[in-house]
Amino acid sequence: MRALEELVNVDVPAWPVLQEAFNSAASELEVLPVAERGDGASLLQLQVSAGSALGAMVLHCGGLVVDGGWLRVFGGRSLSPQADLPSLASVNQFPGTVDPAWRPKDGLVVGQDVLGGVFALNGLDPAANGRPGVPGQMAYFAPDSLEWEAMDMGFGTWLTWTLSGRLAQFYEGLRWPGRREETAALAGAQGLAVYPFLWSKEAQEDLAATTRTPVPMAEILMLSQGFCQQMGLPSPGFLGVT
Repeated sequence: MRALEELVNVDVPAWPVLQEAFNSAASELEVLPVAERGDGASLLQLQVSAGSALGAMVLHCGGLVVDGGWLRVFGGRSLSPQADLPSLASVNQFPGTVDPAWRPKDGLVVGQDVLGGVFALNGLDPAANGRPGVPGQMAYFAPDSLEWEAMDMGFGTWLTWTLSGRLAQFYEGLRWPGRREETAALAGAQGLAVYPFLWSKEAQEDLAATTRTPVPMAEILMLSQGFCQQMGLPSPGFLGVT
């Protein structure tokens, strides 16, 4: 197990590169400040260095609020109480003290959108956990299909992808007039519960006609788990704790 000093003191830190990407982001972006000295415990638990995008996010950033709050990317513990954004450690239920034997359940949840979509980083054996794609690549749990989709990119590429302005294309069919105002009013641990449900014919034919209610994100994720079970779909596995 590598020591914290080894993980932090790297020849080529990723944070300056990420800062440049943040400054040139095509999407609306809020970069949340991290608690003093960053989240060294999470860095130790993950065993990733500050030379990686994931390590830099944990050490230097309290999370990202992308596209007016539509997407939340988790980082270290934030110093921004008004954002109410959970940390990567809390979402993934890291152990209270560093445990070399612990591994993220199913995959590491790194982001969530307001509709209950979940972005996760695949572990060593995604197929065994019912996830598509290969180890070390991103997957997305889609709330309108209740299935995981492979994204064919690693965390660093995914992170810059979220800032590139391509979210509109990715979420085509899941946007409605006035969604920015509804999203902006949410706290960091809230999402929008949609009825009729996103996977229903009614919602997919006319999303604007649905009723959308701010609720805790945990409620939306629990509903998705329940729907998969009721409809005989594969269990999505761990979707994060918020």
